[in-house]
Amino acid sequence: MTPPRLSRATRFAILLRLFAVQGSWNYETMLGNGIAFAIAPALRRLPGGRKGAAYKAAIARESGWFNAHPYLAAIAVGALARAELDGEPPERIERFRSALAGPLGSVGDQLVWAGWLPFCSVLALLAFGLGASPLAVVLLFLITYNAGHIALCIWALEAGWRDGLRVAGALGAPLLRRGPQRIAGAALVLGAFALPLAAARVARTAFCPNAWWIAGFSALALLVWALLVRARGRLAGWSLASAALAALTIAAVAR
Repeated sequence: MTPPRLSRATRFAILLRLFAVQGSWNYETMLGNGIAFAIAPALRRLPGGRKGAAYKAAIARESGWFNAHPYLAAIAVGALARAELDGEPPERIERFRSALAGPLGSVGDQLVWAGWLPFCSVLALLAFGLGASPLAVVLLFLITYNAGHIALCIWALEAGWRDGLRVAGALGAPLLRRGPQRIAGAALVLGAFALPLAAARVARTAFCPNAWWIAGFSALALLVWALLVRARGRLAGWSLASAALAALTIAAVAR
């Protein structure tokens, strides 16, 4: 079924509110209040508008417990908005909300925290190792990471709105099914270059400019990276390596 039309202003308002979806996070409802806040612009189209009984009932329903990755919560917002405006029975919407929370949490964690965030971190460290200034490194990380964040939220909102209660198909999209492994793999490949280059720069600027010291630091960094990659699955190797290198980078900048 073709989804009803949402104006660009309404879509933009929902998207902006999604960036504050964690603003009212609490142990009782988790993201529930944030979901209701984000979905409110769409619910104003219900009969009676903001003062109508349908709007108040929908807001109360959407404020209930809900937990998911904050970026992929956009799928839930789009799908729930579609369900509410399609007039789906409240009981069906409640069951759908409960079933959707788990998958959006696990898939989002793998895609963003275990994939995109490490990739952007290693990319920034590679830029540092190639001689970029500290400001350029920070800007590269912030721009790259947030570009992915915004693009993911836009895609997720559109997918949820398009599919409504049949949004399970969107969870099987290549981005969510194969994206985490491919992005994490790319981060590991970049790390093999970034770690020795950044360690060499740290050695050159913070410790000793001697070529042997620089080569030793680079070789040690590459060995550590290889060991952490081998331990992947038992240890969050990319996390440990990124944290250690970040500490060395701070030391180099401080000097």
